[in-house]
Amino acid sequence: MAHIHLPEGALPLWAVALWSVLAAAVLAYAVYGLRRDGLEARHVALGGMVAAASFAVFQVNIPVLGGVHLSLTALVGILVGPSLGAIVAFVVNVLSALLGHGAWGFLGANTLVGATEAAGGYYVFAALRGQNWDHFPAAALATIAGLGAGSLLMGAIPIVSGIRGVAITGGDLAVYMAALVAVNLGVAVIEGLLTGSVVRYIASIRPDLLGETAQVSQE
Repeated sequence: MAHIHLPEGALPLWAVALWSVLAAAVLAYAVYGLRRDGLEARHVALGGMVAAASFAVFQVNIPVLGGVHLSLTALVGILVGPSLGAIVAFVVNVLSALLGHGAWGFLGANTLVGATEAAGGYYVFAALRGQNWDHFPAAALATIAGLGAGSLLMGAIPIVSGIRGVAITGGDLAVYMAALVAVNLGVAVIEGLLTGSVVRYIASIRPDLLGETAQVSQE
Protein backbone atom coordinates (compact mmCIF):
# COMPACT_ATOMS: atom_id res chain seq x y z
CA MET A 1 0.00 0.00 0.00
CA ALA A 2 1.38 3.35 -0.97
CA HIS A 3 1.34 5.52 2.12
CA ILE A 4 2.03 9.18 2.85
CA HIS A 5 4.68 9.39 5.57
CA LEU A 6 4.58 13.02 6.64
CA PRO A 7 4.30 14.45 10.16
CA GLU A 8 1.13 15.70 11.80
CA GLY A 9 0.32 19.24 10.75
CA ALA A 10 2.07 19.00 7.38
CA LEU A 11 -1.28 19.05 5.56
CA PRO A 12 -3.32 22.31 5.49
CA LEU A 13 -6.65 22.09 7.30
CA TRP A 14 -8.66 22.55 4.11
CA ALA A 15 -6.82 19.57 2.59
CA VAL A 16 -7.39 17.45 5.70
CA ALA A 17 -11.11 18.25 5.41
CA LEU A 18 -11.19 17.58 1.64
CA TRP A 19 -9.49 14.17 1.75
CA SER A 20 -11.44 13.18 4.87
CA VAL A 21 -14.79 14.02 3.27
CA LEU A 22 -13.87 12.14 0.09
CA ALA A 23 -12.74 9.11 2.12
CA ALA A 24 -15.96 9.23 4.16
CA ALA A 25 -17.96 9.29 0.92
CA VAL A 26 -16.06 6.28 -0.42
CA LEU A 27 -16.59 4.36 2.83
CA ALA A 28 -20.29 5.29 2.91
CA TYR A 29 -20.69 4.02 -0.66
CA ALA A 30 -18.81 0.85 0.27
CA VAL A 31 -21.18 0.22 3.19
CA TYR A 32 -24.15 0.94 0.92
CA GLY A 33 -22.80 -1.54 -1.63
CA LEU A 34 -22.34 -4.23 1.01
CA ARG A 35 -25.88 -3.71 2.35
CA ARG A 36 -27.30 -3.74 -1.18
CA ASP A 37 -25.46 -6.84 -2.36
CA GLY A 38 -25.39 -8.70 0.94
CA LEU A 39 -22.39 -9.99 2.80
CA GLU A 40 -21.83 -13.68 3.43
CA ALA A 41 -20.33 -14.86 6.72
CA ARG A 42 -17.31 -16.28 4.87
CA HIS A 43 -16.56 -12.85 3.44
CA VAL A 44 -16.59 -11.33 6.92
CA ALA A 45 -14.16 -13.97 8.18
CA LEU A 46 -11.98 -13.62 5.08
CA GLY A 47 -12.03 -9.83 5.42
CA GLY A 48 -10.80 -10.13 9.01
CA MET A 49 -7.99 -12.47 8.03
CA VAL A 50 -6.76 -10.38 5.11
CA ALA A 51 -6.96 -7.21 7.23
CA ALA A 52 -4.75 -8.84 9.87
CA ALA A 53 -2.28 -10.04 7.21
CA SER A 54 -2.23 -6.65 5.49
CA PHE A 55 -1.68 -4.82 8.78
CA ALA A 56 1.20 -7.12 9.76
CA VAL A 57 2.97 -6.81 6.40
CA PHE A 58 2.31 -3.07 6.36
CA GLN A 59 4.41 -2.53 9.48
CA VAL A 60 7.59 -3.87 7.86
CA ASN A 61 9.19 -0.67 6.63
CA ILE A 62 11.82 -0.50 3.88
CA PRO A 63 13.81 2.69 4.61
CA VAL A 64 13.89 4.20 1.12
CA LEU A 65 12.79 7.85 0.53
CA GLY A 66 10.99 8.02 3.85
CA GLY A 67 9.79 4.44 3.81
CA VAL A 68 8.02 2.01 1.47
CA HIS A 69 6.48 -1.36 2.24
CA LEU A 70 4.41 -4.24 0.97
CA SER A 71 0.73 -4.11 1.85
CA LEU A 72 -1.29 -6.92 0.20
CA THR A 73 -3.95 -4.30 -0.56
CA ALA A 74 -4.53 -5.56 -4.10
CA LEU A 75 -4.81 -9.12 -2.76
CA VAL A 76 -7.41 -7.84 -0.31
CA GLY A 77 -9.40 -6.39 -3.21
CA ILE A 78 -9.14 -9.60 -5.25
CA LEU A 79 -10.36 -11.73 -2.34
CA VAL A 80 -13.09 -9.58 -0.77
CA GLY A 81 -13.98 -7.04 -3.46
CA PRO A 82 -13.71 -3.24 -3.65
CA SER A 83 -16.33 -2.38 -1.00
CA LEU A 84 -15.00 -4.55 1.81
CA GLY A 85 -11.50 -3.81 0.53
CA ALA A 86 -12.04 -0.07 1.13
CA ILE A 87 -13.16 -0.77 4.70
CA VAL A 88 -10.14 -3.01 5.28
CA ALA A 89 -7.87 -0.21 4.00
CA PHE A 90 -9.50 2.21 6.47
CA VAL A 91 -9.11 -0.21 9.40
CA VAL A 92 -5.45 -0.89 8.56
CA ASN A 93 -4.73 2.84 8.39
CA VAL A 94 -6.49 3.49 11.73
CA LEU A 95 -4.56 0.71 13.47
CA SER A 96 -1.32 1.92 11.89
CA ALA A 97 -1.97 5.50 13.04
CA LEU A 98 -2.52 4.18 16.57
CA LEU A 99 1.02 2.80 16.38
CA GLY A 100 2.38 6.08 15.04
CA HIS A 101 2.69 4.74 11.48
CA GLY A 102 1.02 7.59 9.60
CA ALA A 103 -0.37 10.89 10.88
CA TRP A 104 -4.07 11.17 11.78
CA GLY A 105 -4.32 14.19 9.50
CA PHE A 106 -3.51 11.90 6.55
CA LEU A 107 -6.04 9.20 7.51
CA GLY A 108 -8.52 10.29 4.84
CA ALA A 109 -5.86 10.63 2.15
CA ASN A 110 -4.22 7.30 2.98
CA THR A 111 -7.62 5.55 3.07
CA LEU A 112 -8.33 6.85 -0.43
CA VAL A 113 -4.96 5.51 -1.61
CA GLY A 114 -5.63 2.07 -0.10
CA ALA A 115 -9.19 1.92 -1.42
CA THR A 116 -7.90 2.78 -4.91
CA GLU A 117 -5.40 -0.07 -4.77
CA ALA A 118 -8.02 -2.58 -3.60
CA ALA A 119 -10.52 -1.50 -6.27
CA GLY A 120 -7.86 -1.49 -8.99
CA GLY A 121 -6.71 -4.98 -8.04
CA TYR A 122 -10.27 -6.31 -8.00
CA TYR A 123 -11.45 -4.85 -11.31
CA VAL A 124 -8.30 -5.59 -13.32
CA PHE A 125 -8.19 -9.16 -11.99
CA ALA A 126 -11.87 -9.68 -12.83
CA ALA A 127 -11.37 -8.27 -16.33
CA LEU A 128 -8.33 -10.44 -17.06
CA ARG A 129 -9.98 -13.60 -15.68
CA GLY A 130 -12.92 -12.76 -17.91
CA GLN A 131 -10.47 -12.96 -20.81
CA ASN A 132 -9.38 -16.41 -19.56
CA TRP A 133 -5.99 -15.28 -18.25
CA ASP A 134 -4.38 -17.74 -15.85
CA HIS A 135 -4.53 -16.87 -12.17
CA PHE A 136 -0.85 -15.99 -11.71
CA PRO A 137 -0.43 -13.41 -14.51
CA ALA A 138 -3.92 -11.99 -13.93
CA ALA A 139 -3.29 -11.43 -10.21
CA ALA A 140 0.26 -10.17 -10.76
CA LEU A 141 -0.77 -7.63 -13.39
CA ALA A 142 -3.86 -6.61 -11.39
CA THR A 143 -1.66 -5.97 -8.36
CA ILE A 144 0.81 -3.87 -10.34
CA ALA A 145 -2.05 -1.88 -11.87
CA GLY A 146 -3.85 -1.37 -8.57
CA LEU A 147 -0.73 -0.40 -6.64
CA GLY A 148 0.41 1.78 -9.52
CA ALA A 149 -2.87 3.72 -9.42
CA GLY A 150 -2.56 4.08 -5.65
CA SER A 151 1.04 5.27 -5.95
CA LEU A 152 0.07 7.94 -8.48
CA LEU A 153 -2.67 9.17 -6.14
CA MET A 154 -0.23 9.14 -3.23
CA GLY A 155 2.17 11.27 -5.27
CA ALA A 156 -0.55 13.71 -6.36
CA ILE A 157 -2.08 14.38 -2.93
CA PRO A 158 0.89 16.30 -1.42
CA ILE A 159 1.37 18.29 -4.63
CA VAL A 160 -2.32 19.24 -4.81
CA SER A 161 -2.56 19.97 -1.10
CA GLY A 162 0.72 21.77 -0.57
CA ILE A 163 2.83 20.65 2.34
CA ARG A 164 3.81 22.83 5.28
CA GLY A 165 6.97 22.61 7.33
CA VAL A 166 9.16 20.80 4.77
CA ALA A 167 12.27 22.09 3.05
CA ILE A 168 11.21 21.13 -0.48
CA THR A 169 8.30 22.80 -2.28
CA GLY A 170 7.03 23.44 -5.80
CA GLY A 171 9.02 21.73 -8.53
CA ASP A 172 11.41 20.09 -6.06
CA LEU A 173 8.46 18.51 -4.24
CA ALA A 174 7.09 17.22 -7.56
CA VAL A 175 10.46 15.66 -8.42
CA TYR A 176 10.68 14.05 -4.98
CA MET A 177 7.16 12.63 -5.22
CA ALA A 178 7.88 11.34 -8.75
CA ALA A 179 10.93 9.50 -7.41
CA LEU A 180 8.84 8.06 -4.57
CA VAL A 181 6.16 6.90 -7.01
CA ALA A 182 8.87 5.20 -9.11
CA VAL A 183 10.19 3.36 -6.04
CA ASN A 184 6.66 2.27 -5.15
CA LEU A 185 6.13 0.96 -8.68
CA GLY A 186 9.23 -1.19 -8.24
CA VAL A 187 7.81 -2.54 -4.99
CA ALA A 188 4.50 -3.11 -6.82
CA VAL A 189 6.25 -5.51 -9.22
CA ILE A 190 7.61 -7.51 -6.28
CA GLU A 191 4.22 -7.54 -4.59
CA GLY A 192 2.61 -8.49 -7.89
CA LEU A 193 4.75 -11.63 -8.13
CA LEU A 194 3.93 -12.48 -4.50
CA THR A 195 0.20 -11.90 -4.97
CA GLY A 196 0.19 -13.92 -8.18
CA SER A 197 1.70 -16.88 -6.34
CA VAL A 198 -0.76 -16.59 -3.46
CA VAL A 199 -3.80 -16.34 -5.76
CA ARG A 200 -2.63 -19.29 -7.86
CA TYR A 201 -2.28 -21.37 -4.67
CA ILE A 202 -5.70 -20.30 -3.41
CA ALA A 203 -7.23 -21.17 -6.79
CA SER A 204 -5.75 -24.68 -6.54
CA ILE A 205 -7.25 -25.44 -3.12
CA ARG A 206 -10.21 -23.06 -2.56
CA PRO A 207 -11.37 -21.57 -5.88
CA ASP A 208 -14.64 -20.63 -4.18
CA LEU A 209 -12.74 -17.89 -2.31
CA LEU A 210 -12.17 -16.28 -5.70
CA GLY A 211 -15.81 -16.70 -6.65
CA GLU A 212 -14.95 -19.53 -9.04
CA THR A 213 -15.87 -23.17 -9.31
CA ALA A 214 -13.39 -26.01 -9.05
CA GLN A 215 -13.83 -26.79 -12.72
CA VAL A 216 -12.90 -23.25 -13.79
CA SER A 217 -9.84 -23.26 -11.56
CA GLN A 218 -8.20 -26.21 -13.31
CA GLU A 219 -5.28 -24.76 -15.29
